[in-house]
Amino acid sequence: MTDVIRIGNCSGFYGDRLAAAREMLDGGPIDVLTGDYLAELTMSILYNQQQTRGEDVGYVGTFLKQLKEVAADCKARDIKIVTNAGGLNPKGMADEVEKILTELGVDSKVAYIDGDNLLPELDALQADGEKFTNLDTQVDLKDSPQHALTANAYLGGWGIKEALDQGADIVICPRVTDAAVVIGPAAWKFNWQRNDYDALAGALAAGHIIECGAQCCGGNYAFFEEVPSFRDVGYPIAEIEANGNFTITKHPGTGGLVSVGTVKAQLLYEISTPAYYNPDVIAHFDTMNIEQAGEDRVYVSGCRGSTPPSTHKVCFNTRGPYKQSMETLLTGLDIEQKAERYLDAVFHNLGGREQFDDVDVQLIRSDHEDPESNEVAHAALRVTITHHDPSLFGRLFAAKVTELGLAGIPGNTGRGAAGFNGGPAIYHWPALVDSQKITERVHVGGQSIEVLPTQRLGLEDIYYQQMPANIAPAPTGPTKRIPFGRLFGTRSGDKGGNANVGVWALNDEAYSFLYEYLTVEEFKRLVPDFGAYDVERYDMPNLLAMNFYIKGVLGTGAASNHRIDKQAKSLGEYLRAKYIEVPEVLAKDIA
Repeated sequence: MTDVIRIGNCSGFYGDRLAAAREMLDGGPIDVLTGDYLAELTMSILYNQQQTRGEDVGYVGTFLKQLKEVAADCKARDIKIVTNAGGLNPKGMADEVEKILTELGVDSKVAYIDGDNLLPELDALQADGEKFTNLDTQVDLKDSPQHALTANAYLGGWGIKEALDQGADIVICPRVTDAAVVIGPAAWKFNWQRNDYDALAGALAAGHIIECGAQCCGGNYAFFEEVPSFRDVGYPIAEIEANGNFTITKHPGTGGLVSVGTVKAQLLYEISTPAYYNPDVIAHFDTMNIEQAGEDRVYVSGCRGSTPPSTHKVCFNTRGPYKQSMETLLTGLDIEQKAERYLDAVFHNLGGREQFDDVDVQLIRSDHEDPESNEVAHAALRVTITHHDPSLFGRLFAAKVTELGLAGIPGNTGRGAAGFNGGPAIYHWPALVDSQKITERVHVGGQSIEVLPTQRLGLEDIYYQQMPANIAPAPTGPTKRIPFGRLFGTRSGDKGGNANVGVWALNDEAYSFLYEYLTVEEFKRLVPDFGAYDVERYDMPNLLAMNFYIKGVLGTGAASNHRIDKQAKSLGEYLRAKYIEVPEVLAKDIA
């Protein structure tokens, strides 16, 4: 068998299955155990953690519980541990890790990385010309009334490689890119150089696929009926080769499924263009090949890479205005008229709608005509108010709504708070910083080692240009009306204030139809609630796929937008539920 490094990921988010780390060790051989816990939302959670519990925290405490269970075995089997659980305080987590190792009597070498936190030098960076322009709104940070709470650059994998080169057994990372915890160990194993862009691109693709844990092993899969069982779904392993090609698999005997479809779905998750940017490399997802290589084994090859961009992405969390939500159930007949009368009374009682900076009203029509039960006669009316004056919030807002309980429309019943509790909202502020301003530091064995990003090394720029694909004409003839999802898979997610919906076809003929049919205009017609937003379409014929990138639909990010589905996880299945006309030849096997 080709020499590989087996990297197993035991976490896809803060709150993922606690037992997964132990299961990854017990299930079979791996060389590296990774844990990905961070997202834009997680950074705001860790900030709140520090505000309520003190500056000593700000990291993902559940990783420490997992470490206690696996540290001894990892050392005995020479399994490296690499995680971004350090969050806002990698040193603090490293100190706690050292304490645990001492208690266990495990002689593992611990390294931690920093250099991502730009908050202490924010003023100096702005004075030096960094505007930190919001990538979604194009507003400069200095021109915003919002106050920066956190500011973390997305670091790459070279600091991790340096730590492993120095003999570290456990590497605690801050805000590195999700895939960095895979790129770093692969670069260490094969001693890749900074300009080994194709190999690095492959590792980036592998990291992107396994970063969300069980999600590439059948979790949240559109064609869920193909998954044998969702009990104890296995967590993913990337077997990476020296050239960057890799196999995605899971331990035998675990639930879930690893197929071309499950891997393809995860590749399409939370992306925009097929050129996937990372501080170490740009991976071109429209160049790779995916094939089934055995039961629960998928082989991915041929991913091309280019020189990384000249900037690092920065995740700011900023303090926004105060927000509060209340939700009321409306029942039975004349729902829209009832909502109108109810809102008029509520805002009159509050002293006028115009006093608030923003008012968001959502009427969620879950009611049925001629309802079969009381529960399906309800529609939910959700009201969210926004203002910079905290005196308008809290008990006052709730009391003013409650007062109308016996003096308004028939059949209303309050649900109380819904999403925001009257405190200041935390906004996501995505921006860029010149990579020349970034320096990582690796702390290991009593020394601190500076690691420069690739962009500061003066290497020759290389950019791979993909040639246009030849798409066969779509089939024609009589049509049949079917749900979109009987023929096409989807996967959706959030990118700050934006969302994506990746779509793939099950065969070449279906893709030819999809390519011609699902224009941006048709996409907006199918899902008209996106009609007001700028939508971009990106094609990936190699995957029989395309991606729709919806700008601004999530407002100021998962922590502060008003949608019920704050992270856009359901948008893909919403699209699959829509009915479309397709040529009968494509629907011949669909009842």
